[in-house]
Amino acid sequence: MNIPNDLRYTKEHEWVRMEGDVATIGITDYAQGELGDIVFVEVDTIGDSVAAEEVFGTIEAVKTVSDMFSPLAGEVLEFNEGLEDDPELVNSDPYSGGWIVKMKVANPADVDALLSAADYAALIG
Repeated sequence: MNIPNDLRYTKEHEWVRMEGDVATIGITDYAQGELGDIVFVEVDTIGDSVAAEEVFGTIEAVKTVSDMFSPLAGEVLEFNEGLEDDPELVNSDPYSGGWIVKMKVANPADVDALLSAADYAALIG
């Protein structure tokens, strides 16, 4: 299981990479494995402010559709448009090419409350 040490994680199996006050957000290797083949990713909150734990989009696999919850409060800036033609990037490259959104975070210090790689590894066992 790939759990990069330089990221933060949520109990909902999302990862966060901070660059200044901008967070890049995606789902973890564990989550994509549990979902199976990703066939569609939808984010209709571009330009919207969302609260932490608010739904910002959905991810559809062959057998299920799951809501994606924002790990932090902020404004959704960008959707990874590469996922429109190639949603399986979430499966093959979840921490790089398969990122889902970028968000301007309202309070970057809030990232400290997210799980470390070790904490996330313990969560998924």
